[in-house]
Amino acid sequence: MKTEVLYGIHPVFEALKAGRRNFYKIYLSQDKASKRLKKILEVAASLKIPIERIKTSKLESITGTELHQGIGASVSPYPLAGLSDIIDKRRPADAGHFLLLLDNVVDPHNLGALIRTALCVGIDGVVITRDRSAMPTPAVSRSSAGALEHIVLAIATNMVSTMNLLKKKGIWIVGMDKVAQSSIFSFDFSGSIAVIIGGEEKGIRSLVKKHCDFITSIPQEGPVTSLNASVAGAVVMYEAFRQRKIKK
Repeated sequence: MKTEVLYGIHPVFEALKAGRRNFYKIYLSQDKASKRLKKILEVAASLKIPIERIKTSKLESITGTELHQGIGASVSPYPLAGLSDIIDKRRPADAGHFLLLLDNVVDPHNLGALIRTALCVGIDGVVITRDRSAMPTPAVSRSSAGALEHIVLAIATNMVSTMNLLKKKGIWIVGMDKVAQSSIFSFDFSGSIAVIIGGEEKGIRSLVKKHCDFITSIPQEGPVTSLNASVAGAVVMYEAFRQRKIKK
């Protein structure tokens, strides 16, 4: 039986709320007590999840980190979705698809931050590449403040093939590139769209960019030439969110 260990108050609590993982045991530090931990214990007791109080040193060994906030949980692996789970789910007739594609985002902290923003703006689902990408690990769950436990996330073996499939479903692919002439503030993000953010070092790969329907950029001033991947993603997702709320 495959398991992994979530750690941190938000990831454990959000995983309990989401109900998508099996919980086998919750570990609590003997030296830690808080109101937030008490809420988790109440939910765990209602679900009859075993709880074990252990020394902080042992909890660090189990979780592999000092950033556990006094709690860890042995759980089933992250429940990945298929692309069909994202694009075929029922939705209001007047609501277009809103997806986030991540092309080789390798930093777990960036992935977590992007997922947190995606959940906040109502993204239908996130698609990441199988190779050269951060995976949905407990570290990503913590970086997302537990948002990973609610988001629908799929892994693409081939991003270009995935993009072509989305196009056949009537979804426009919008790539982000800092040198694009089109600004996100003049671009129309209504309708069915998939926004694609590139990796930290090189951005969207050239072949992936070639298959985008549109390329747009975030206007900038000042001496810094580019934004962090998670910041850029947050800016474009919220601009799209703003426009889509106005159009409703």
